[in-house]
Amino acid sequence: MKYGVNKQILLITAGAVWITAGINILRIGIITWLNNSQDWMFKIGEATVVFLLFFVLIFKRLYYKHTRRIDEKKKTRNCPFSFFDVKSWIIMIFMISLGITIRSFHLLPDSFISVFYTGLSIALILTGILFIRYWWLKRKVNWG
Repeated sequence: MKYGVNKQILLITAGAVWITAGINILRIGIITWLNNSQDWMFKIGEATVVFLLFFVLIFKRLYYKHTRRIDEKKKTRNCPFSFFDVKSWIIMIFMISLGITIRSFHLLPDSFISVFYTGLSIALILTGILFIRYWWLKRKVNWG
């Protein structure tokens, strides 16, 4: 590859993508939450369960997988999109498409969307923060 980025940029990009996705999903969750604000204490509990399931069982493992993979990359000239592997890109495209389809065709009630999206978004944002934190801790290390 003639042009590329270093490992630090891959980590920052990964963090930014996860945080941006999380903020966008949080926006949708909050909008649907405000349109259907009854039983909010119960919804907070449900959103917490969604957060814990996604963060602990899925996203935290992906964070470790991708930081390990980025650490093993060349020092420079990496593809700017290589902060994810091909499988992760396919899963991300599928999840985005599924979310758009579900909302466009109203396949699930707003009460579910508000809880699910809020919990999911916080897990995404926290994972993005982990990538940025990892970059911050490794920023002065001369990765070889």
